[in-house]
Amino acid sequence: MHDRLGKLWEDYHHESLGASFAGNPTPLMRVVAVEKSVTPEDRIHPYEEVKRLIENSNYVALAKCACRVSVAKCDKPKEVCLIFDGTGEFLVERGFARQISKEEGINVLDQSEAAGLVHTSNNSADKVSVICNCCPCCCTILRGRTQLNHPHAFEPSRFGALVKSDECVACGLCAEERCPMRAIDVGEDAAFVLEEKCIGCGLCVSTCPTGAMSLIERKQIPPVPATTQDLGVKVLQEKGRLEAFMKVMQS
Repeated sequence: MHDRLGKLWEDYHHESLGASFAGNPTPLMRVVAVEKSVTPEDRIHPYEEVKRLIENSNYVALAKCACRVSVAKCDKPKEVCLIFDGTGEFLVERGFARQISKEEGINVLDQSEAAGLVHTSNNSADKVSVICNCCPCCCTILRGRTQLNHPHAFEPSRFGALVKSDECVACGLCAEERCPMRAIDVGEDAAFVLEEKCIGCGLCVSTCPTGAMSLIERKQIPPVPATTQDLGVKVLQEKGRLEAFMKVMQS
């Protein structure tokens, strides 16, 4: 049964799910940088501090990643999806998730970062509804770029990676083991970042053995809708579905 459902999930991803998560141009999800990869000097908004997203919630639930369970192309941790407040309670009541403490939620973030998973969340500046921890081979969000080549599959973080070439020893750890988007090439003497591919996740920074990698604020910071309602309206408008949606809601 699981194998059959996995194939159906994969077909669904290619036919419509991946494109539905993507925006035209506003995506539903965005990348949140690994917190320890951002230096204290950098100004970060509260909705970009991943641990504060958990601390500001009232209820935390933990579920398995449906993508990795279904696609099963890697051995990354599966129980790493954090769902908050009303949606989390709804899933726990129906046996699809379990309630955890905020401290346990922060431990999930640390576990995910160590495993090379990318933090993603709803693309709005109000209360967080979910933090997914994504791999590029199974997860619908990242595969929107890695497989479907959709330019608006998700919003990158407000940061981009930078290499201090005089400190880099060209070990290749960032490119070979950490970067989920293959946005880093390694030359004879140093690594360098392909800016157009970098999503600002910070995974390369948190494990660089020489401290040569860092995150810097992008020149053009991606806009973030103020609320999830604003996000939903904007996405529906861009997809040409707002009028149909309103008719359904009023019926």
